[in-house]
Amino acid sequence: MSASGTAAAGQVEHMLRQVAPGRYDAYEGLLHALADPGGQVWMLLWHGQAGSPDAQYAAMEVDGLGYAPCVTSAQELSASGWTRAHEVVPTREAAAGLYQDQVGLWLNPHAPGGGVGVPWADLRRLAVGLDAQPPGPLRISEPVIELPQFYALLAQNAHRTPALRSLRRAWVQPALGVPYLAIGLDVYDPGAQAVESVRAMMRQSVGAVPDGLAVSTVAMSDPYDPVALWLRAHARPFYDRDAHAAPPASGYGYPQPYGR
Repeated sequence: MSASGTAAAGQVEHMLRQVAPGRYDAYEGLLHALADPGGQVWMLLWHGQAGSPDAQYAAMEVDGLGYAPCVTSAQELSASGWTRAHEVVPTREAAAGLYQDQVGLWLNPHAPGGGVGVPWADLRRLAVGLDAQPPGPLRISEPVIELPQFYALLAQNAHRTPALRSLRRAWVQPALGVPYLAIGLDVYDPGAQAVESVRAMMRQSVGAVPDGLAVSTVAMSDPYDPVALWLRAHARPFYDRDAHAAPPASGYGYPQPYGR
């Protein structure tokens, strides 16, 4: 292993010893150590040999979530007593491959206390950049702050943005950092021109947000973003172009509910 790889492994193992229940700062430090460009993990293979077409990672399940077990250095591999094959993989490469299957990474399961699991949502952060996503676990709920002027302006500007299909909202509390209002953007076409028109719509609208309130956006088309997943499962649109365009129902009935 290179000197940079040895240093990265040492930092990961140092941070692993700091992680404890409720120590989200230490866990975030572990993620930063794992994100080191020189970092590697020793993936435990259940079938096949490293590099072979039939190679298959070992698997484990904890609290209903799937994980691939690994160790953090050659020394930990020896200590683990693993007798089957293994494969040394750059940490970011392992993260990028696993999160798309919604599989996490379990570090040093042989260690006292059972090691530490990194769920797939945090592997996604490792793969795309830790600063691009808020630190989890996230507490997501419906917004309780009344913002009638902002929502009205946002809906008005959305109606003038043909690329936008609908808008949803959620209140997100990261494990570290300030809570924020998330606006879910559902577009007809994810092309660059459409995306820019939606960004312009948001810039025109955020002036109505009170000072000190953080607002972020999330693409509803993202199949892995935890906020988008929550919005799709729990939040009805507060603006829906297709609903507005639908002809009124004939006969007796009730008006469509608008927002929450």
